[in-house]
Amino acid sequence: MIDIIKQIQEANPALGTTIIVLRSDSRALADPATLTPEARTWLDANAPDARLSQETVLLAPYPGAAPAERTVTVLAFSDARHLAAFATAWTGDPTLDDDAAA
Repeated sequence: MIDIIKQIQEANPALGTTIIVLRSDSRALADPATLTPEARTWLDANAPDARLSQETVLLAPYPGAAPAERTVTVLAFSDARHLAAFATAWTGDPTLDDDAAA
């Protein structure tokens, strides 16, 4: 993952250094280029300057394989605390307690 982050930062320095790459099955994503309304609402309230971006990186599908271009979805934050709060709220699996609180 560190290699992916380095590639993204080198390819698009405007994103800054506080970024997270979202998995394609992230519950924060409606599709690869769009956040769910709930995730957008959360970001607007907690990290309004966060920016969603799609970036191209070279990834090997398995160790020793030739790297191929792949587009990944990135969220860039201006503050590491915002990234940490987002990761806590949106990258873990929802629990039964989360469902009851909603």
